[in-house]
Amino acid sequence: MKLPVPGSERGGPPDKTLPTPDPSQVQLIRSYGPGHFLIGEREWRSPVLVTPTATAAWNVTRAEEVSLDNLAPLKSAAVPTELLVLGCGKRAVFIAPDIRATLKGAGMALEVVDTGSACRIYNVLLAEGRRVAAALIPV
Repeated sequence: MKLPVPGSERGGPPDKTLPTPDPSQVQLIRSYGPGHFLIGEREWRSPVLVTPTATAAWNVTRAEEVSLDNLAPLKSAAVPTELLVLGCGKRAVFIAPDIRATLKGAGMALEVVDTGSACRIYNVLLAEGRRVAAALIPV
């Protein structure tokens, strides 16, 4: 006897299980705390730039320092970033319109939030297969 597929009794498509990234294949943010991040299997104790395939130290201590120059590694990534999630530390800060416009001109949308929210947003978008990156300043 063949069991019914969930959802088929309603005439709709079966339920979908969202893909879960394999931590050995992508840079999944596993945890964060005061002064540190655990990304994949490595602990970081500095601001970082995180893409689906790599994490690197980021020489920025305040969100107001963000520029196209210090985000250059994102421009040279194998897969271009479509959305940059900026984690500003304990709370989001105002990012000047000219910086937003410069990033938009480079093809990157910008989401500015606190670092905890940035970690969660990045992981969700990563699981959805989006071309996301995170620029994170520790809390």
